[in-house]
Amino acid sequence: MSQPLGVFSNGWAIDTAAPVDLRDTDKDYHPVFKAFLAGSFSGTFSTILFQPLDLVKTRLQNPSQHVVTAAVNGRIQPGMITIFVNIVRQEHIAGLWRGMVPSIARCVPGVGLYFSSLHWLKSKMGKNRQDLGPLEAVTLGVVARTMSGVALIPLTVIKTRYESGVYKYNSLTGALKSIYKGEGIRGLSCGLGPTLARDAPFSGLYLMFYTQTKQALPKELLQSPASASVVHFSCGVIAGIAASLATNPADVLKTKMQLYPDKFPNAFSAAMYVHQTYGFRGYFKGAVPRMIRRTLMAAMAWTVFEEITRSIGLK
Repeated sequence: MSQPLGVFSNGWAIDTAAPVDLRDTDKDYHPVFKAFLAGSFSGTFSTILFQPLDLVKTRLQNPSQHVVTAAVNGRIQPGMITIFVNIVRQEHIAGLWRGMVPSIARCVPGVGLYFSSLHWLKSKMGKNRQDLGPLEAVTLGVVARTMSGVALIPLTVIKTRYESGVYKYNSLTGALKSIYKGEGIRGLSCGLGPTLARDAPFSGLYLMFYTQTKQALPKELLQSPASASVVHFSCGVIAGIAASLATNPADVLKTKMQLYPDKFPNAFSAAMYVHQTYGFRGYFKGAVPRMIRRTLMAAMAWTVFEEITRSIGLK
């Protein structure tokens, strides 16, 4: 019998077969691999659920002539609600999940790589999350995210371009071939600097705020099955808000460089353009949908990851 497939409006398909029962991996696989599975499993739900916010964020950072906008001080200033309504009007509800396949291809293994790298690094240090100090948490988060960010930068480029509406790719492999043929390796890795400047500090700051917030709470709350999930999610929300705001400028530069690599060959040229065109506020374009998405996505991913790792005895 063939595997069931989920088909999106753009014609791309992904396998939606029943996931592996992670409890069965407790005795069969290496702890790092189990961490990868738990992370990938947790990333799947959050990626699908919050994809519309990521799409709106990308469109906000790259307003086009197709977006109905409002003029403020002589400049075109599309708003979050305006872009959301415009997408629904032109592309219907399914259009809010545009770029879902590259998002899943990037985020699901990306979350898995992050959690498995984090688990491996902690085991080398002989520590668990409850023992991490602020500096150790930042360092581990930065290193783990850097490892996964470098490995998945080609998919990050494709995801950004597809969501922007500027490029018309028909498939993931078609996009990879098109970029490599036209721009070479440089095209597949453009915006790597700003991507790491966004993701690595975000993960480092997030892990620091997350672990420190948990350490400040009574242990009884964390050990209680009834309250553990709520506590983990709340700690994730607090950590996500702080980390998202601190790293939004790098996200803006990353979007510009990946959409227009010829116009913005480096982060400095992108920064100058943003400052001259939009002023200081330009570095926080798309901050609201990004903050909502990253905060809820990270909080959900960590909550699911904590529950899965506890159930398979990984913690």
